[in-house]
Amino acid sequence: MTRLSQLSRSLHGSVAIVTGAASGMGRATAHLLADEGVRVVVADLGAARVAAVADEISAVHGADAALGVECDVASHDQLKALVAQTLEWAGHLAIVVNNAGVSMINSAFQPEDEFEANWAQTIDINLTAHARLIRLTVPHLVESGAGRIVNIASTEALVTTAGLAAYAASKAGVVGLTKSFAVELGRTGVTVNCICPGPIVTGMTSGIEAAAKEKYARRRVPLRRYGAPEEVAHMTLNLCLPASSFVNGAIIPVDGGMSIRHT
Repeated sequence: MTRLSQLSRSLHGSVAIVTGAASGMGRATAHLLADEGVRVVVADLGAARVAAVADEISAVHGADAALGVECDVASHDQLKALVAQTLEWAGHLAIVVNNAGVSMINSAFQPEDEFEANWAQTIDINLTAHARLIRLTVPHLVESGAGRIVNIASTEALVTTAGLAAYAASKAGVVGLTKSFAVELGRTGVTVNCICPGPIVTGMTSGIEAAAKEKYARRRVPLRRYGAPEEVAHMTLNLCLPASSFVNGAIIPVDGGMSIRHT
């Protein structure tokens, strides 16, 4: 039977960088992209953690399916090295997923030194690193002919929690960064989109007691549960597809309806 649709959903042979890929949503994204035939660069802190995820992918899809690169995204030099290693390994690049992030207490009532340190580190990792990696990879994404950038923000950019000032500010900044680069890069064919995950079962939420998670989900999430990392990863995948070529500058909550619930 002849297909009636014309746009491709195949990413086979593409190359992607995923930051924060050693755990949680980043790991799920790396796995899912690899399942779809993408060669994946697994970038994160901790050589052993990075190698473990790259080995998981290679065990299923072959030795050339994944490259592990230890990278502190707060370091401009290490981001440059990440891009260089990617190109040396694969020769081209089509997808960048800015997923690395950190959440630190940042309160109006904190001691000054602690506030300043946590603010600076959070902004560097959650926002500045996104901008830097995009700038470093833009020439290669343009060259690919169908470059895709997906920034992972948070519903904290839309609704906020007390005591997380830098986190909320950084994630709101990612939303603004996404819109600005989407407008600027649109003429090149490179799309830039943003996902705002809500309550997801990850390392970042592991410190919350199960009973508290259940209570929160019942009270605030219409689907009455926390999401799984792979549920966010599938939205990332969708934004990377060739068929998603007219989706640009979108800010997409993946939160079970949390951010639209009033009572």
